[in-house]
Amino acid sequence: MALTAVSSASAASVGGYAGTDAGLYYQTDLSGTSAMRYSINALNLFSGGSIGVGGEVAYLNNISGQSLGGLAPYYGLGLGAGVSLGSSTGVSLYPHGLLGLRYNVAGPFSVFAEGNAGVRVGIGTGGGVRVGAGARIGLDYRIR
Repeated sequence: MALTAVSSASAASVGGYAGTDAGLYYQTDLSGTSAMRYSINALNLFSGGSIGVGGEVAYLNNISGQSLGGLAPYYGLGLGAGVSLGSSTGVSLYPHGLLGLRYNVAGPFSVFAEGNAGVRVGIGTGGGVRVGAGARIGLDYRIR
């Protein structure tokens, strides 16, 4: 049974990104056009006085039939959660939508750029409900 599970395993990749946050992720394909990404990240990189850690789960789907000179567009839905300590102390949830472009550089390596927007719900210092947005660039390595 274990051999069956290994042989039918979907493709996966690992990578990292930087932008309004920075982190590392593991991504597994659900089908030829969709994937789930699980990440851990550092929050509040560009707002002084506090540091935070968080995570994100995102469903990604290729925009079928679209290729823009080697760029592959995709969209997705994500849910982020984080804890922040310092001048801004509390917890937050961030349900969001995202759009991105991926470009295969060579072999198993690709680069991507993506933006996201959603509602950020915070409890603690500076808490409340507000509109959130972010952007990141990253490097992806296909492991199988």
